[in-house]
Amino acid sequence: MEKRNYRDDNARRRPFRQEKSEKIEMIFGLRPILEALHAGKVLERIFLQKGQRNSITQDITELAHQAKVPVATVPVEKLDTLTRKNHQGAVAFLSAITYMPLDNIVADIYEKGKTPLLLILDRITDVRNFGSIARNAECMGVDAIVIPNRGAAQINGDALKTSAGALNIIPVCRETNLKDTITFLQQSGMQIVACTEKAEQNLTEKIDFTGPTAILMGSEEDGISPEYLKKADVRVKIPMAGQIGSLNVSVASGIVLFEVLRQRLAANQ
Repeated sequence: MEKRNYRDDNARRRPFRQEKSEKIEMIFGLRPILEALHAGKVLERIFLQKGQRNSITQDITELAHQAKVPVATVPVEKLDTLTRKNHQGAVAFLSAITYMPLDNIVADIYEKGKTPLLLILDRITDVRNFGSIARNAECMGVDAIVIPNRGAAQINGDALKTSAGALNIIPVCRETNLKDTITFLQQSGMQIVACTEKAEQNLTEKIDFTGPTAILMGSEEDGISPEYLKKADVRVKIPMAGQIGSLNVSVASGIVLFEVLRQRLAANQ
């Protein structure tokens, strides 16, 4: 399917947080990465050399876990492809955005008297898809995007550019365990609506999106993880009339979110 999205480059945007350069900074070396974590720098992810274990790598791993920063142990060849400099077996990337705490976001939405609309993305790994989804979400009134700690697209310059500034506006929450996150949202009064082609019910068939809702979208390759599908309150599919049986996930997210917006606008008339 075609992945290009049509743009309105003159669209006005409200500021949410300060826009950063599209060039994502790299940190290399054990001590600099440890100091960055101690200083509270927001890191996108950390790569540590496989087989390397000492007190500093242990401290990095522990602090990264506390900060919900994914850490991958990789062969030295992987690190050599990231930088030609003396990396000492450790490379990290500074995040292009500041991740927000989900519990604070949910509490703030309810305190303002709003009806929450969240978007949960399960293993969306293509950065341009992610950027397009973020743009859809911001345009359709999504309050926050939730992504997993591991298996998600790196939010880099390409994602920022494709989002047309949306990633500088809409909060993104990075969660360690999406299963627990879904439970938390359900306990907070939200229905979890899973969008999957495996569903029997069409998107437009008696699904009420006017209440607190979190939309769950799955990966480009194999959709939503079975354990998350089981926890969903509702499963829906997008009705299609053509011969191709699936949509690009960024296109699908736009269709689902438009139906949510349509219902909510109609309810407020």
